[in-house]
Amino acid sequence: MNITINGKPQDAGQARTIDDLMAALGYKGKRIAVERNGDIVPKSQHALVELAENDAIEIVVAVGGG
Repeated sequence: MNITINGKPQDAGQARTIDDLMAALGYKGKRIAVERNGDIVPKSQHALVELAENDAIEIVVAVGGG
């Protein structure tokens, strides 16, 4: 399945949900925000929201520091 992640076309591989995709990309357990086709996906919904062909996914990682 072809999707776009942060503006770059990619194959989603075996990922079927946002949660699967985050695990495959190494974001599992990190503080992130995910947007799918312009809509923010709450973390509580990551396992429920299924990916579809040509989805546009934006991932923002929270970075601490000071």
